[in-house]
Amino acid sequence: MSHNSPFPEVNLPSIQGVLISQDRLMGRLNDLAKVGPIDGGGSCRLALTDDDRDGRDLIVAWMRDLGLEISIDGVGNIVGTWNVGSGSAVMTGSHIDTVRTGGRFDGNLGVLAGLEVIETLMTAGLQPARPFSVGVFTNEEGARFQPDMLGALVYVGGLSLETALDTIAIDGAVLGAELQRIGYDGSAPCPSVAPHAFVELHIEQGPRLEAEGVQIGAVTGVQGISWQEVTIMGQSNHAGTTPMSLRHDPAYIAAEITVFLRQIAQEYGGNQVCTVGKIDLQPNLINVVPKSATLTLDVRNTDENILQEVELKIAQKIKQISETEGVRVSSRVLARFEPVQFDERLIDLVETLAKTHNRSVMRMPSGAGHDAQMLARVCPTSMIFTPSVEGISHNPAEFTSTDDLVAGANILLDAMWTLAHLDLPHLDIALQNGSK
Repeated sequence: MSHNSPFPEVNLPSIQGVLISQDRLMGRLNDLAKVGPIDGGGSCRLALTDDDRDGRDLIVAWMRDLGLEISIDGVGNIVGTWNVGSGSAVMTGSHIDTVRTGGRFDGNLGVLAGLEVIETLMTAGLQPARPFSVGVFTNEEGARFQPDMLGALVYVGGLSLETALDTIAIDGAVLGAELQRIGYDGSAPCPSVAPHAFVELHIEQGPRLEAEGVQIGAVTGVQGISWQEVTIMGQSNHAGTTPMSLRHDPAYIAAEITVFLRQIAQEYGGNQVCTVGKIDLQPNLINVVPKSATLTLDVRNTDENILQEVELKIAQKIKQISETEGVRVSSRVLARFEPVQFDERLIDLVETLAKTHNRSVMRMPSGAGHDAQMLARVCPTSMIFTPSVEGISHNPAEFTSTDDLVAGANILLDAMWTLAHLDLPHLDIALQNGSK
């Protein structure tokens, strides 16, 4: 694999032969996976729990070992910066919070590969022309607090710090109080200074790369996300004595909504996906018609117009079936983000570097949300995907081969080094000159 610049006309300082350490990267991934361990080799570190604090402490210790300047802002985002060169930083990073059934790579890879990039250059005696920063963003998953990508959203000014701190978790905890409790209520300002550029390394979390036999994804953007919670209030009654014609059954409506979401996803096809991820029935007894049902709807598409159209059809369907059954329905938005398109110049850069490393590459959108989609609001942004075996994620069985992890980290190294030595207009020129 060559580390010569794919943009020779810009005369980048060479990092020929400089590669990240497989042993260090895998060692840190394995050590972090031991924090909040669950059966099957995964981890559970819900945002701002004790396990999340312990994971944060480990990351901060590694940052200190590297001599990085560490800042923690008001929503608990951690940024470790190698203060070399001049100007705004080239930034990477991701998150270490997990869903309840988390794997060992989701989010973690992006953070630890960033530390590895810095340590690799330090060990080689090389300094970039700009600072390098590694971010650890709070509550990316949205598994405990909504919306997801909350920390990154505050970081770029898309959500006020005050609103974020007042957010109530699924277990009733208040975000601001939890930050104080675990000792990560920092003083660095929110929003923060925009980076020069942001590149995030992540496992795909889906099956496309593996299915198509491709080793690297140059991510073009992130599809729009619509999360809502629907509450249906009916009439609780005896399951044996209440005729079907006289029922006002929230469970039936919940089932109708679930089936409709599958039907509308099939109708639209393409990138349209719809999921009912959670259903709660009360009183949840075998011989009682429920009095209420609460369910979550997760609807996503890469096209904002289609996403809005699907949202409207779902709302109309819910209204129609609730009137027919004689139940009351209310809903609240948990998260709503429009589709994001990444910077074309950085997508080209990732694609070029993958080829330079002799890795097959394809352009592709992300079906999952990522911190990068928030950073794209304030700076040129791209992502690097590595394959996920069988597309399994949010599951302890989540797996990416060591070879793929290391390849992704080496491409991240070259991408950050390139961006540190290029003004983005120069990058434009390089790409137009046919370097890709």
